[in-house]
Amino acid sequence: MDAPEAQPLRVLMTTDTVGGVWQHSVELSRALSDWGHRVVLVALGPPPTPRQRAEAHAVRGLVLQVHSGALEWMHEPWDEVRRTGDWLLAQATRLRPDVVHLNQFAFGALPFDAPTLVVAHSCVLSWWQGVHGEAAPPQWDRYRAAVRAGLEGAGAIAAPTRAMLAAVGRHHGVHRHGHVLPNGRDPRRFVVGTKRPHVLSAGRLWDPAKNLDALRAAAPALPAPWQVRVAGPVCGPDGQSVDAGPLEALGPLPPNSMARAYAAAAIYALPARYEPFGQTALEAALSGCALVLGDIDSLRELWEGAALFVPPDDASALGRALAGLADDEPQRRALALAARARALRFTPHAMASAYLSLYRTLLRDRARHPPRVPPVGGPAPLPPGAAQTPASSF
Repeated sequence: MDAPEAQPLRVLMTTDTVGGVWQHSVELSRALSDWGHRVVLVALGPPPTPRQRAEAHAVRGLVLQVHSGALEWMHEPWDEVRRTGDWLLAQATRLRPDVVHLNQFAFGALPFDAPTLVVAHSCVLSWWQGVHGEAAPPQWDRYRAAVRAGLEGAGAIAAPTRAMLAAVGRHHGVHRHGHVLPNGRDPRRFVVGTKRPHVLSAGRLWDPAKNLDALRAAAPALPAPWQVRVAGPVCGPDGQSVDAGPLEALGPLPPNSMARAYAAAAIYALPARYEPFGQTALEAALSGCALVLGDIDSLRELWEGAALFVPPDDASALGRALAGLADDEPQRRALALAARARALRFTPHAMASAYLSLYRTLLRDRARHPPRVPPVGGPAPLPPGAAQTPASSF
């Protein structure tokens, strides 16, 4: 726990509403707020859903701001990314945070007065390599340049795993020292229920990174009465529904329903080709599921000795692993206990302690080595359509 005599910090943190970054940001903000630190959370990209807004407003002291617009990994986003950058600089000038915590890359190149941290939760280049087995094509060159500029401009770089941090250096040519700051989840939000003959997975059925095609192919290997259930969107980006085949498609589930699905599942399967951290594996482990995971560096790093690993592209090996666990209750129980013991290390307060330590290091470094030239010009005006919910201050 952070020392009670430590001076509370004011943190301006960006997030987005797509994928696991939102949940990570809210969890971290809640833990920081518990210790008296003040967070303004800026949601970029698609606007938050009513459920997401409710999650943010439930965090005591957290201020949510919303600025909709294309993100750096979207199609031709650069005009909107520039406008968002101007807006962020204006907010930072008005709010005067101690630290600017960026969960996107490109904004690390901006001339904030406060020290900046860029956290690499994922990137297109490492995703492309993991999914397609080759480098991303030249159409991503502008993205490459923007990410590299953001990484080079940041006061510090971090990622939730060593594997993701190494991928940043490998794909973007930025080899400065970085920090590994694992994600965390509150174990009180998950329970170990009465286990049923369910294999659960979670993710977009159409996403090749989650590799649920392998689970579709492996499902027939399971003995009766076992069934494979998948929570997550069934419609791809083109709006077409994906055939779930032998899988029971649960669709997107709200957090309480997802927690019940974890609680009932005996096995959680994530045969991922690409997963920088794997938030759902952590949630499943907290819920007492035995883990069967894709054999990739990030998941090995987190779960070695507490999960079974299978090559992502070997559906037969996945089928054998799932069928073997279905027939071996003592092994399932042993794996579930090992996974839960490992998961209990990844608490929100452990996560917040690591982030606070890095924030304070950034502040000490800034005090020792202040910028030679202050940013030029005044704050940019708010662009049309920028929303604030509610009007904010620290």
